[in-house]
Amino acid sequence: MFLGQFQHNLDEKSRLMVPARFRDLLDGGAYITQGFDRCLMVMTSVYFKQVYDSVNAMNMADPNARLLRRLIFANAYPVETDKVGRILVPQNLRTFANLEGEAIVAGQGDYFEIWTPASWDEQMKQIQDTEANNQRFSTLNLSSKA
Repeated sequence: MFLGQFQHNLDEKSRLMVPARFRDLLDGGAYITQGFDRCLMVMTSVYFKQVYDSVNAMNMADPNARLLRRLIFANAYPVETDKVGRILVPQNLRTFANLEGEAIVAGQGDYFEIWTPASWDEQMKQIQDTEANNQRFSTLNLSSKA
């Protein structure tokens, strides 16, 4: 699983260091694509195939389904880690996420996200709002006997 958060830099060739503990998980291949909150998503090939199958099963007559297909697939690129553990971040994705220099790599279980530090700080403010979290998560059953 992709867990934890790490700060890395994009180098002059737009390559981003993947945290060491994430690299083995990408051995079977991976894809990078646009995320939902002005971030980027990096998924293993296996997980990307699951997303692909789910989106592909949606009704193409539904305008939202078509938009989702475009968002994910038109912006998806295969990535491989190089000898030192970096991936290349395509220009259109760097532009979308406003990535320049520093980046936050945040594990999300089945995938990881790439954020600008400022955008990640905004996410962290939301995540750390105790009162809002009580409201957001009150309806979720997180017991082990679910």
